[in-house]
Amino acid sequence: MSRYFSSKYSQLTPYTPGEQPQDMVYTKLNTNECPFPPSEKAMEYLYKNLRPLNLYSDPQMDELRKILAETYDITPDMLCINNGSDESLNFAFMAFCDENRPAVFADITYGFYPVFADLNKIPYEIIPLEEDFSIDPKKYMGLNKTIFIANPNAPTGKILPVSTIEEIVKSNPEGVVIIDEAYVDFGGESSIGLTKKYDNVMVIQTFSKSRSLAGGRLGFAAACPALIQDLNTIRYSTNPYNINSMTAAAGIGTLKDPEYTKRCCNTIIENRAYLAEELKKRGFEFPESVANFIFAKSPKIDGGELYRKLKEKGVLVRHFDKETICQYNRITIGTRQQLDVLLAKIDEIMEEMQ
Repeated sequence: MSRYFSSKYSQLTPYTPGEQPQDMVYTKLNTNECPFPPSEKAMEYLYKNLRPLNLYSDPQMDELRKILAETYDITPDMLCINNGSDESLNFAFMAFCDENRPAVFADITYGFYPVFADLNKIPYEIIPLEEDFSIDPKKYMGLNKTIFIANPNAPTGKILPVSTIEEIVKSNPEGVVIIDEAYVDFGGESSIGLTKKYDNVMVIQTFSKSRSLAGGRLGFAAACPALIQDLNTIRYSTNPYNINSMTAAAGIGTLKDPEYTKRCCNTIIENRAYLAEELKKRGFEFPESVANFIFAKSPKIDGGELYRKLKEKGVLVRHFDKETICQYNRITIGTRQQLDVLLAKIDEIMEEMQ
């Protein structure tokens, strides 16, 4: 870093995104993107309805909020549209956490949570997962702090039922409970309905996974109007034009073609079951996933070694160095062809070890 870098950020450890190497063509199963392109209807809508690019984008995102509200049976004033779910999460840390109300999240979860806390100088408490990687809801009851729960969790893929989320919300009336639902469309049930019943719950989703718009950077937060007003105070103090016109149009077009999104999700669910069965045949162990990835380890090979050998053979998966999970690799659910390439390379690696 330069000698001009502010000392308040000098100890900040930034988030490490999934690698995007360009040295060869890889079978890319490391960043949980959808393997299918955006729908043709979505792209057609974008081309026909794009706001002139010499004009600023609509800061209120009225049309997008309207169709999104209809999708989830809430009102538009219960929605804040942001640049991916990461911006929504950062705004939530800024709006609802401070020295008097620290953040709380699991030890094994989305790696951006501690980064956002450190970036915003927010104290935080970490609650360890159970041995089977599950969240013990009792440990989140009655904390009355700002709770962040990825549901389904990443990188484990495990999920809490909405009824359990509701109990956590009810037991924390003096704190906001933020539910990060980046992967909920692959077999989970959303907690968005709770936002109509409670004034202390916020649900955050993204268009990056199930809706094929990872490169578009689009996400949203749903909550009671008062919490959304808080989030918009941060947004308008940061960048009111945070969604570009092309992304907004693509998002609207995507929501106008829910059948395509559903087909893609169903295919990923089928491919997840296929990969799970094939990995079990090869002796892999993993928690049951309701996300678009499987978090797996093999007793036959070190997790880091498997990651490196797969990369050498042109297949990317995500490996984490943290001691408690370093034997695991997170494998994105791709197309059947991509998964067959992965399995073939795993077989090659195992044969080479004999």
